[in-house]
Amino acid sequence: MGERGGWRQSMCTGSYSYLGTGTSLEACQPDTCALLSELAALREKLAAMTQTQSKLEETLSAAMATMEASVQSYKSEVEELWRVNENHDKQLKALADVTSAASSKIAFTATLESSVGPFAQDMTLRYLRILTNIGKGYNPATGIFTATVRGVYYFRYTMFNNIVGHPNSVVLLMKNGQRMVSSWDTAGGDANDSASNAAVLQLEVGDNVYVQLFRNRLLYDDGMFYNTFSGFLLYSL
Repeated sequence: MGERGGWRQSMCTGSYSYLGTGTSLEACQPDTCALLSELAALREKLAAMTQTQSKLEETLSAAMATMEASVQSYKSEVEELWRVNENHDKQLKALADVTSAASSKIAFTATLESSVGPFAQDMTLRYLRILTNIGKGYNPATGIFTATVRGVYYFRYTMFNNIVGHPNSVVLLMKNGQRMVSSWDTAGGDANDSASNAAVLQLEVGDNVYVQLFRNRLLYDDGMFYNTFSGFLLYSL
């Protein structure tokens, strides 16, 4: 009886107050004591798990708070970037408007300085004396006007035939190698004649317009600037 009581006492060591008042360790059978021991161990594990879960919840809550703060910060940065981009767009539009207005101011007039011709082949006339060249579309080195703005342009030229002898002047207004209009004076006894012609042309950016002297023809000038070439932008497209 003493050995059995000692074995029960060693197996049932522990606190089982959660089982309720009146529970006696002396009344525990060996299997019951083992079960109670396992329940006690499980209870301790559950308590540890609950504590761990609580810590995880605290960590997750802190992480969520940090993420929310980061998202709010990113949102503020994105809104600020939108404002900056909007301001940049306004500035670019204003600059484009100014540039467009400046590029739309195109006008030129140039004259010959002396007589030219005759030549064995058609020759582009180089009007070297510049009166006006707003927009720098006319190049005196080549005699060619190059459109920098897509639009409708007005061009005009004048020609003065030879001062003595038989009249022998033919001038052509050309666009990209194609004849637009022309002036002829190759007959009659009066050599002191002047003529002009004009055209309204629609040009794309890069189109060339120039005046051409027909082969074997000539123009007279003595420094009085009878022969002119002019053009200007009517409106852009």
